Amino acid sequence: MTLRIDKPPFLVAVDVLSAVLVLYLLVRPTLRRTVAGLLSAAAGALIGWLVSWLLVDVFDVFGVTLTPVTRMWAILAFAGIGLAIANLFRSRWWRKVVAVLSIPVFVLTAGAGINVDFGEYRDLNDVLGVVPYPALSFHAEKGEVADIGTDYASTWTPPASIPAKGKVGVVRIPATESGFAARKAVVYLPPAALTAHPPVLPVLYAFPGQPGAPADVFTAGRINQTMDAFAAQHHGIAPIVVAADQLGGPGRNPMCVNSAAFGNSATYLLKDVPAWITAHFRVSSDPAAWGVFGYSQGATCAVQFATGHPERFGSALASSSELGPTLGDRATTIRMGFGGSAQAFEDAQPAHQLAEHAPYRNSTIVLGVGQNDAKYTAFARTLEADATKAGVRATLLISPGTAHDWNTVRHTLQYGFPLIAAQMGLTS
Repeated sequence: MTLRIDKPPFLVAVDVLSAVLVLYLLVRPTLRRTVAGLLSAAAGALIGWLVSWLLVDVFDVFGVTLTPVTRMWAILAFAGIGLAIANLFRSRWWRKVVAVLSIPVFVLTAGAGINVDFGEYRDLNDVLGVVPYPALSFHAEKGEVADIGTDYASTWTPPASIPAKGKVGVVRIPATESGFAARKAVVYLPPAALTAHPPVLPVLYAFPGQPGAPADVFTAGRINQTMDAFAAQHHGIAPIVVAADQLGGPGRNPMCVNSAAFGNSATYLLKDVPAWITAHFRVSSDPAAWGVFGYSQGATCAVQFATGHPERFGSALASSSELGPTLGDRATTIRMGFGGSAQAFEDAQPAHQLAEHAPYRNSTIVLGVGQNDAKYTAFARTLEADATKAGVRATLLISPGTAHDWNTVRHTLQYGFPLIAAQMGLTS
C-alpha cells in the first residue's frame, strides 16, 4: 500500500510490461492478423480521442481542460484495449488469456502516467483516501490571542534545541455554533510550536479542491514540506496550518457559504474553527497574521475569505481559483447555495466584495495557475485586475508546463508562500 506509484521504479516497470504485452499481441501467425491487430489498436485510439473530446471539449464533464499528456495516456489505453480485443478472435486459448490480462495492465499504465501528469497520488493509500497522520497530540500548547501585530520573535526566547521538522496530526474541530457536518481536520505545527514555551505564531488555513479531503493539501500538496523548509530558514517559525473541512464530504460543494442545502460551512470556518484555534494556540489578533490557502474550489474559498473578510484574513494564496462560488450552473448555484436569491449570489462574488471593501489597507492575494490551464488563467487575470483596482497587492504566478493539477499547487506554494509570508510579517 505504500509502494510509490509516482516514482521511476514503478513507472518504468509498468511501461516495460505494457510494451512487452503490446509486442506479443501484435506478433501473429499471419500478416493479415497482424494488420487486423494494428487496425483494432488504431480504432481504439480513435475511440479514446473521441471520448476525451466529448467529455472535455463538448460536455465539459470535469470542468477543466485535460493536458495533452493526459489525453495521450487515455488514447494509448484505448488503443491497447483495442489491440487486446482483436486477440480474442481466431487465437489460441493462452493468447486469449494474455489478451484479457493485458487490459488491466494497459489501464494501470495509463493511470500511472495520468497520475504523474496530475501530481496527486503517491501510493495506494493516497488513492484509497487513507489519512496517513496520527491524532494530534498536545503538549505545551496554550490558547492566547496576543495583540503583538506580527512581532512573533518578541514573544519567546528560542531554546538551545528546536525540532528539525514540524508535526502533522488529525483533530476534530467541533461545529459548536454552525452544526456543520465537517470531517476531521489536519493540522501542521511548525518546529517552534513544539518547544516548551512556543511563541505567538501566524495561522494559515488550507483547503483542498472538490472532490477532496483535508489531508490532500499535505499528501498531494505537501504543504508541510513547504512549511518545514521555510521554518528551517527562520529559526523554526512558520505558520500553524489548519486544514479544516470546508466540504463536509468528498462529493459535496457548500461553496464556503451558509445554505439550507449544504449546511453552515461559512459559520464553521469563520467562527468555530477560529474559536478552536485560539483556544489551543498562541496566535496574533492582527489580520496580517492570518492567511488562507486553497486549490481549485478551495482556492475560490480562499479568495472569498480574503476579499470578504479583510478583518480576519490579510492574505490569500490561491491555486486555480474560479471567479467566485459556483456549482457550475448559475441557476443551480442560486437555487441550491443561495436560497433562490440572485442578489445574495452576486453579493458573495469576490468582484462585489472587492468593490464593497475598497480601498483595502493591508491585503495581499497571490494567484497561481498552470500555464496550460487557459480557463483558470483567464479567471486569475480577472481576479488580479479586480483586486489591484481595489487596492489589494495582487500577484499572478504562472506554473510552467502544468495545468489544473497538484503540480501547479506545489509550484504555487513554493513561489507564492514567500510572498504572503512577507504579508504575515515572517520576512522583511
